[in-house]
Amino acid sequence: MKKKIKVYENDRYVEKDVNYIPVRYILAILLTILEIAAIIVIVILLAMYVPYFYIALMLTEIAVIIKIIGSNDNPDYKVPWLLFVIVLPIVGFMLYFMFNERKLPKKVVKRLNHFKTSLTYDDTKNHLKLKEKDVLLSTHALELCKIADTHLYQNTNLEYYEIGEEMHQAMLKELKKANKFIFLEYFIIEEGLFWNSILDILVEKASLGVEVKVVYDDIGCMATLPGNYYKILKEKGIDAVPFSILKGKADGEFNNRSHRKILVIDGKVAFTGGINIADEYINKFVKYGHWKDTGIKLEGEAVNELTKLFLTDFYINIKKDLNIDFSKYYVEANISSNGFVIPFGDGPNPIYEKQVGKTVIMNILNQAKEYVYINTPYLIIDNELMRCLENAALRGIDVRMLVPHIPDKKLVFEMTKSNYQILIKSGVKIYEYTPGFVHAKSYISDDNIGMIGTINLDYRSLTHHFENGVWIYNDSVILDLKKDFLNTLDKSIYMNNVKTKERAFNKLIKSVVRIFSPLL
Repeated sequence: MKKKIKVYENDRYVEKDVNYIPVRYILAILLTILEIAAIIVIVILLAMYVPYFYIALMLTEIAVIIKIIGSNDNPDYKVPWLLFVIVLPIVGFMLYFMFNERKLPKKVVKRLNHFKTSLTYDDTKNHLKLKEKDVLLSTHALELCKIADTHLYQNTNLEYYEIGEEMHQAMLKELKKANKFIFLEYFIIEEGLFWNSILDILVEKASLGVEVKVVYDDIGCMATLPGNYYKILKEKGIDAVPFSILKGKADGEFNNRSHRKILVIDGKVAFTGGINIADEYINKFVKYGHWKDTGIKLEGEAVNELTKLFLTDFYINIKKDLNIDFSKYYVEANISSNGFVIPFGDGPNPIYEKQVGKTVIMNILNQAKEYVYINTPYLIIDNELMRCLENAALRGIDVRMLVPHIPDKKLVFEMTKSNYQILIKSGVKIYEYTPGFVHAKSYISDDNIGMIGTINLDYRSLTHHFENGVWIYNDSVILDLKKDFLNTLDKSIYMNNVKTKERAFNKLIKSVVRIFSPLL
């Protein structure tokens, strides 16, 4: 099968035919569909022709309804499944059994648990220092460290990038200095100027003996890379692996993707943020107007946490001996800094028993005294987070949210807009970025606390995906984020002043969309 792609050559994009057949993806999707259809057909036939089987199915349906109601799941997540089970007898609860399960397979859990405590670091003094500065924030930091199995660091320099083009150049500069190892994990990698400029350095460094490892999400890169791309990279001396390779199972394999963005160089420097490695992220290829994205560089002892996250993701996706010594990749940094930093990961149960990203965001909202500024490409949240945003605004906090004006997914944009009126009524100020699409994910408050990373305000980021972020306190980089946010508002539409009248049918559609948004 031929696929037309735009390739950046000689300072311009040209269309080329790429000859590869993504057979593996096609087969996996077909197998999933066939497996679902076969199971449903068999059960329906048994109900029609086997005595008492239909009664057993009805009892099962009642049991599933009771299970859903009595579960510890968020009520917003229960409602759509209850509708499925009640409105679609038999089929509904079968889909529930196949796709509701958000926990990881036992084999993956075993491997994750093996690597989870691979980084030993005594942060007791740092916690005591933070407690002396702010007791409330020290409790939030302690909570985050416990639920995400991470540590509180100082001695880490941070640098903020307000646009993808700046971070791209910084990444290239640091990559050229690598002499030990390069670790790179991204949800999306797409061939073009951005990736090719990095790949050239990776190939060169690998030829010089530098250890180069790459993780890319198998579904995230389904439309951007050949199905066997990890083999192509291995031929170039790069040890690559797709995250959670698609196998065509009627279960939750389409969930629990790696939405992380991590680049670690020699354990000394790391990059993260919202920026994937594709040319729209550096505005070399325009998809949805101007692409506004942000990132951050860490230099110092906190880099070790991102090293751990990468190595864990790499080794759970390959079948090798579990006795891997991660300690050789950890570095002691000789850097002095007054700020506090917590790099952390987030993901599905049972590795992360609590919703880490959601906890961080809610704590920022709950502790705010003056303002909270939020960048997010999507706004699809549960009732608990909605109330938290409302309560912050109602108690006088200046809550501002920046979202895209030009969407990348129209249905998701409609879901985002369906939440406007509720928040606006409570005093939340919402802005749409007029030039194009906002893909940044950052949360800052009161000039001293913030978080930047890969976590969107939607169900996938907050519940299903593997994510990562950096919690920051008392660092000047917070003021950089604030300045950039306020400057970006000057290019945006203040939606509170935009009066929108909707037809009854449109309101009905949005209501239905909101009900089922937790499953999307």
